[in-house]
Amino acid sequence: MREVRIAAFAKINLCLDILGKRPDGYHELRTIFQTVSLHDQLILLPSKQKEISLLIEGNTVLSQEAPQKNLVFRAVDALRRELKIRSGVEIDLKKKIPAGRGLGGGSSDAAAALLGYLRLTKRTMPYPRLLEIAASLGADVPFFLSGGRALGIGRGDEIYPLPDIPKVFLVIVSPKSIHVPTPDAYRWLKAGPLTLTKSVAHPKLWKFCALCWSTQGSGLSNDFEAPVFQRHPRLAQIKRALLQRGAAEASLAGSGSAVFGVFPSPVLARRAAVGFPDDQTFVCETLSRDRYVRKMQGTR
Repeated sequence: MREVRIAAFAKINLCLDILGKRPDGYHELRTIFQTVSLHDQLILLPSKQKEISLLIEGNTVLSQEAPQKNLVFRAVDALRRELKIRSGVEIDLKKKIPAGRGLGGGSSDAAAALLGYLRLTKRTMPYPRLLEIAASLGADVPFFLSGGRALGIGRGDEIYPLPDIPKVFLVIVSPKSIHVPTPDAYRWLKAGPLTLTKSVAHPKLWKFCALCWSTQGSGLSNDFEAPVFQRHPRLAQIKRALLQRGAAEASLAGSGSAVFGVFPSPVLARRAAVGFPDDQTFVCETLSRDRYVRKMQGTR
């Protein structure tokens, strides 16, 4: 029986600036996304049944939830409706990216499900329409259709590719006992209303624009750090420990609670990772857009 295997890669935010709260209730942000090699895996198989069957391994909480709530199920369901496909599909989602840690695992799973299902059914879809479906699933999902390094504006769903940076090695530390719901992080941030001055001439934008076109990738920043670290001092301790263990830079991942450090070599990264015995750690590397696309297409 023909099957499709596709990886769903995690992301970090090299920069994440919150400009203010929009009239529609969402926050206006500017961020630089970067895909990394840490990944989940999806296996899609044709089914003799007419339903979507979803099995989740590696995350007890997600496996016990109703499948219809999962972004993978919703992504495939949206494509089936759009393409008017009635045949069923079996999906096995093997989780490795920790959920709720700011690494984009759920959004990446959704994008991989969209691309994997199109491969399985040998169907195509105009890219603009695929982007619309991705955005309807979540703000980060459109980014994961192409990966690499990219600028995200608006809610983070308006994506513009950026030049890749040289490959760097990362240690991602995911504290097992700390979970930061994204709505809580935004509430703690207490962002004021978005104004024309803030959106066009925000003082951070000059630095941000320079970082966008830098090919070095230096200058990590994240507006969520101050409010999240204030409520969870352990995360600030992890950041300091990463720097003390040789990280050139370190930052909170998204709205947290994972923290990552950037290292010049995999050896130094592996040495640093052993210093967090009470936390879940991952040693990985950044993925260029070309390499990301090849992997998503099933080639090397």
